[in-house]
Amino acid sequence: MQVKPAFFFAAAIAFISLGAPAQTRAPGLWEHSVTMKSDDGAIDGAMAEMQKQMAAMTPEQRKQMEAAMAGRGIKMGATGGSSIKVCVTPEEAAKPPEMRASAGQCTQKNMQRSGNTIKFKYECTQPPSAGEGEMTFVSDKAYSGKTVMSSLDASKPQQMTMEMQGKWLSADCGDVKPRPTPAK
Repeated sequence: MQVKPAFFFAAAIAFISLGAPAQTRAPGLWEHSVTMKSDDGAIDGAMAEMQKQMAAMTPEQRKQMEAAMAGRGIKMGATGGSSIKVCVTPEEAAKPPEMRASAGQCTQKNMQRSGNTIKFKYECTQPPSAGEGEMTFVSDKAYSGKTVMSSLDASKPQQMTMEMQGKWLSADCGDVKPRPTPAK
């Protein structure tokens, strides 16, 4: 089984959710940006193909697609990156870190904190994969991090690197709704 680029994107969003609440942070509207690269070029190719397909759309179709993605807080970048806007409630901002990785059935295996840096490891069962990462918090309104994820499938191992940055935009979330609380 080959780990698909769509899974990596879903995993990136999940790990942003892990990293962002790992430090005291300001409630309100946050923008999380992710740049993904794979060792076999699958991510780069998939992102280039998506950009090509969007460029081939009529202006009306492109506007509809961008509006649908924006409704979910997602904005695709032009160079293999994407960003998502997330509304963080005061209650969520006060919680300790948790992994919100329903995509891929992932579990956190290890987390260590040293000063303003957190290191973590995780494993996913669907598709089989594992990774580790590090998040550094500049303040309660900004962080950066890097995660390396590898597929565990012996037929065609893959590795992907995600570089992440988050920044607080405002206390008012506007039309971005808070995410639902994950089921326990």
